[in-house]
Amino acid sequence: MKLKKISWIYPYLLISPAVLIILLVVFIPIVRALINSFMFYDLRYPSKTAFIGLKNYLDIFGKDPQFWPSLVRTVLWVIFGVGFQFLFGFLMALLLNRKFRGRGVVRSVSMLPWVMSGVVIGLVWRWLYDGDYGVINDLLLKLRLIGDGIPFLSRIATALPAAIFTVIWQGIPFFALMILAALQGVSHDMYEAADIDGAHSWQKLVHITLPSIKNTVFVTLMLRVIWVTNSVDIIQNMTAGGPAYATQTIGVYVYQKAQVLNLGYASAMAVIMCVLLLFVVIPYLRSSLRNK
Repeated sequence: MKLKKISWIYPYLLISPAVLIILLVVFIPIVRALINSFMFYDLRYPSKTAFIGLKNYLDIFGKDPQFWPSLVRTVLWVIFGVGFQFLFGFLMALLLNRKFRGRGVVRSVSMLPWVMSGVVIGLVWRWLYDGDYGVINDLLLKLRLIGDGIPFLSRIATALPAAIFTVIWQGIPFFALMILAALQGVSHDMYEAADIDGAHSWQKLVHITLPSIKNTVFVTLMLRVIWVTNSVDIIQNMTAGGPAYATQTIGVYVYQKAQVLNLGYASAMAVIMCVLLLFVVIPYLRSSLRNK
């Protein structure tokens, strides 16, 4: 009887290591960042650390000339980056769902951009975009599409599109993998019934495929929006936010402020970014709970 009375504690003991890690790695840093956002906390001036209330937030919204442009660039970065990742990932999933010789090899190779670290991707694509010895310029010159090398990452007009293209290339395999898994769960009986009724490919896509995988598509889009919004490694290693702040997103701006040890200001911007992401997280959580 005594063993039965204390058996309720076993599940909690089993999950306690994971809960402890989450507290140390996630919860405590979040609370610390929230506290820091209301303080003047600059490691260059440790003796001046003090509570300043909403001053960091007021300075960000009213006095910071880089915040609003960075927010606009973040929106463009997410909309175009995630949008085209989904589009090309969906098309790739449809192709990989077909039977053809060497399908397993193609599936494995197509995942390489996703398994590479963002730091490596940023460095590789910085070399590819180089105006003097980059592979992209070399191909364009050989095809006689351009007369001189284009410094893609040194021009304001081309730097952000080049970075967006890179993040699209990185994220396509993630969408392809998730959507492919969902496609394989769609019943073939529905397609056979549609064939008997004379439905063509577009009708089967709209009325069978998309409704069957809509939950996977929604969750995958929400996750990717969150990840791309917080992404720093690709842009930081390609352009470091330049030229002339042309590729500086909110995530990069927070990283750079923290890099110069202005932790209070960086924490305030991080909190603002978290609040904005709540508009994405809340629908995601509602969808997850509804599916349960």
